[in-house]
Amino acid sequence: MPETESTAVLTGPATAGLPQPTAPAAGEAAPADGAATEAVTTDAASPNAATTDSAPDMLGWTCPAPLRDRGQVVAGHGGGGVMSAELVRDHFAPAYGGEHLAELGDAATLSLGGARLAFSTDSYVVRPLFFPGGSIGDLAVNGTVNDLAMHGARPAYLSCGFILEEGLDLGVLDRVAADLGKAARAAGVEIATGDTKVVEAGHGDGVYINTAGIGLIRDGVDLRPQRVAPGDAVLVSGPIGLHGVAVLSVRDGLEFDVAIESDTAPLADLVAAMLEVCPDIHALRDPTRGGLAAATNEIAQASHTGIELVERAIPVPPAVAGACGFLGLDPMYVANEGRLVAFVPRAHADEVLEAMRRHPQGSGACVIGEVVDEHPGMVVARTAFGATRVVDLPIGEQLPRIC
Repeated sequence: MPETESTAVLTGPATAGLPQPTAPAAGEAAPADGAATEAVTTDAASPNAATTDSAPDMLGWTCPAPLRDRGQVVAGHGGGGVMSAELVRDHFAPAYGGEHLAELGDAATLSLGGARLAFSTDSYVVRPLFFPGGSIGDLAVNGTVNDLAMHGARPAYLSCGFILEEGLDLGVLDRVAADLGKAARAAGVEIATGDTKVVEAGHGDGVYINTAGIGLIRDGVDLRPQRVAPGDAVLVSGPIGLHGVAVLSVRDGLEFDVAIESDTAPLADLVAAMLEVCPDIHALRDPTRGGLAAATNEIAQASHTGIELVERAIPVPPAVAGACGFLGLDPMYVANEGRLVAFVPRAHADEVLEAMRRHPQGSGACVIGEVVDEHPGMVVARTAFGATRVVDLPIGEQLPRIC
């Protein structure tokens, strides 16, 4: 719903971050948690001054789950969930066609001159440009090389396109470019070509970056969701939720008892170590937008299998758990930029897990669930109480502009 000036506000965990009503006067009862509360306009001179029994202004409320049948693009279309998939399926795919695009992967697997290549592109609009543990510069490298690595490729070359806003401080641009170059060297890739455009002041947000990457897929490797099968173990390379909470902390001026830094990092070397001990890994996915929930749902739907996660086994740092509890977020939906989820034949799960733990980017790896025959296309989580809950694909955007 459109955000307008209003006398109505909402309280409760589902609306964490929205403006809250002023505290009640002494002796006045406070509203129940989660109830709609109405602020009172005290300007008696105004003919439209509100009274305590006036109807709430519904146009002033905001909805965390945006309407999906509206005729305009909304922030939820960029969240990596259901609305993103609908945008691609209903508007882009019919216009483009092509067998490789139809796979709808984070990268395309191509054959060229007898070689198998992975090719990917990604755009970065994170706000703010600099955050604890990283910046838009290293994010633009790590995000794209990780998409290539999830297809078993050794990333080799990147293109880099900058869209700059008129008035951007050149010192800021130098910092972003330096971070990007440093990240490229760390990932072992070369920035081979690029482009720059400038838009008028007020028509951008400082810096947007697009990178495209290409890499060579090693022989004998076939990583794709369709290979995932019942009995596969589900592994995660380390603690989740760090990137999303780190960005949110500086964007909204939040302070936590423990410093939280983004996990942004290149994962190609970790993937190579895993494939060295088990070339038959079935699928890999980096849980970026939409987090672990989106990544596992995409795999379940593409493989027509069910996935059962064990909540207690999912590594959530205490600082992330505390921040998410305070903000009303589920850590499984928070973005990561240096983690992967692996679907491995059960017979090879232990050796792959051991290889992951020997690598710095996989030292916190663990088994978090398994692939099952039941409930194909659905992900469930087994709680500490022995019950199960459905882990849905997110509808829209929980944390906008996180990458």
